[in-house]
Amino acid sequence: MLKLLNLEYMYFLTGLLLIMVSIYTCMDKKNPARYTTALFWTLFGLTFMAPIIHLPNSLVGIFLIIMAVLSGGKLVKIGSHKEPSTEEKNRETDKWGNRLFIPILIIPVVTFGVAQFTKLGALVGLALASIVAIIVAVIMFKESFSNTMEESRRLVDSVSTAATLPQLLAALGAVFNAAGVGTVVAGLISAVIPVNIALATLIAYFLGMSIFTIIMGNAFAAFAVITTGIGIPLVINMHGADPAILGVLGMLAGYCGTLVTPMAANFNIVPVALLNMKDTFGVIKKQAPVAVLMWISILIFGYIVLF
Repeated sequence: MLKLLNLEYMYFLTGLLLIMVSIYTCMDKKNPARYTTALFWTLFGLTFMAPIIHLPNSLVGIFLIIMAVLSGGKLVKIGSHKEPSTEEKNRETDKWGNRLFIPILIIPVVTFGVAQFTKLGALVGLALASIVAIIVAVIMFKESFSNTMEESRRLVDSVSTAATLPQLLAALGAVFNAAGVGTVVAGLISAVIPVNIALATLIAYFLGMSIFTIIMGNAFAAFAVITTGIGIPLVINMHGADPAILGVLGMLAGYCGTLVTPMAANFNIVPVALLNMKDTFGVIKKQAPVAVLMWISILIFGYIVLF
């Protein structure tokens, strides 16, 4: 049993969930593109299951191409969903009160517990926490498996193809790093800034982290490129900055970029869809001033503690 508690099997369960969603999508006769939408989620689910079911890389690549065609051809559409009325929602809220948050709070508590007290890791902990939260919610609210899957489908439909962005952008960061983009960036930066001034290199590093995160939507992807190109050769090797502190602050600078980019779909676009906000960039507009203040604070603090 313990052998199943690893990241590959957690991804397998994620893929299985997406395939279940695709099955329910096929049964939604009101969705004008139910079969192509179901195909998209089936293929996406299979990419998660690939290591366990031993799919060759070339086949997964073909899946991604088909998914891109389906998305680009607007063949992935939102289906019909039976949502409870406002009166029903208010009635349930009055009945349960703050106990409604129990399944939600289970997720961070269990994730922290697994990450802190076992060797399974935070990602496996998050997956286990999600499973426990679903079980608790089903028992508390006496919901059926069918209703649970319908709600899963509604959320997947709301997020739509943006759900694929984290994986695609992470892969893009790996490709950039393998292609030597970091070396090119270092050469460009060295040509336009006075590298003999510590503050200038620090500004270049933090600014690079923010800009690349805005472009790729993922600070982790940006970290490999910018740290290789600017952080290590210019800030650490040339000016003796502490690598551990610089890495932490660099990631924070990258997160400032996360706050202001639509490419970070999970944080800035998905909430718009889930909350039915009229302004597509409403979340970003609220976060932008905070991002600017954070970036300036990180630069000041970094200059004080690093040099």
